[in-house]
Amino acid sequence: MERIKNMFGLDFPVFQGGMANVATGEFAAAVSNAGAMGIIGSGGMDAEQLQNEIRNCRKATNRPFGVNIMLMNPHADDLADLCCEEGVSLITTGAGNPGKYIEKWQRAGIKIFPVVSSTALAIRMERLGVDGIIAEGYESGGHVGELTTMVLVPQVADAVSIPVVAAGGIAGGKQILAARILGACGVQMGTVFLASSECPVHEEYKKAVLRAKSNDTVVTGRSVNAPVRIIKNQMAREYLKRERAGAQKDELEQFTLGSLGRAVREGDVKYGSLMAGQVSGMIREIKPVRKILVQLFEEYDHELKELCEKA
Repeated sequence: MERIKNMFGLDFPVFQGGMANVATGEFAAAVSNAGAMGIIGSGGMDAEQLQNEIRNCRKATNRPFGVNIMLMNPHADDLADLCCEEGVSLITTGAGNPGKYIEKWQRAGIKIFPVVSSTALAIRMERLGVDGIIAEGYESGGHVGELTTMVLVPQVADAVSIPVVAAGGIAGGKQILAARILGACGVQMGTVFLASSECPVHEEYKKAVLRAKSNDTVVTGRSVNAPVRIIKNQMAREYLKRERAGAQKDELEQFTLGSLGRAVREGDVKYGSLMAGQVSGMIREIKPVRKILVQLFEEYDHELKELCEKA
């Protein structure tokens, strides 16, 4: 775990997930100030919007922070250049291959950690010269792959020599310890931070996370190769009904258009897209980010001590 902490000067070997519409510059700064790696979720932003968020973040923290770039974003080229100009510490990527940007990011001194859902992609990314890998399992909220964290992380850790950060299904110290045993030297968490007092999502969204039980998330979009994990609600049930009836991708995208924004900004828990991971069932209290992190690693230390004593 020291490898990630030392790479960025963190108190905790934790990346905050780059949650679109949620991970604003202000929120990323709050996570960085708490001792973890705050990450701005650029989502569908253009360069001007991202620049505003980066500058808001820099005003609020003097600690390292990163940006997540979804490579399917039509503005990805501009976002890639902007991150170089603004000198962010870290870029995480998803939904594509960042190969064409790697050299310019390296010249700018930016660390690069692509999110992967397969060992083959992790190997390809290492060959391209990235600094680390985020191995994200099926348990995570939002866009998901097919392999679980327990299966994916050890295979990726064995396949590459660069640092591996485990993501998906992590909300407790026991899971962080398990990630370490599986070969990860850090973790990325998103859902646990939805229930932080600093998180900018609507209070009704936070309450939905707190109410959720272990089986209260569902994956939509499998039939059109766009799987997304969300908390079950009326919108999710209607979406799945349309999927079973053979609805095509365009129809389903139109049905959910703006649904994440409605959940985040308006607190629409009935028809909004409540992206959250399976660990929602473990989260029962809204707490400051720093308190979340401290308690996670107190549990981690306790479990590690007990494990060593029993060995």
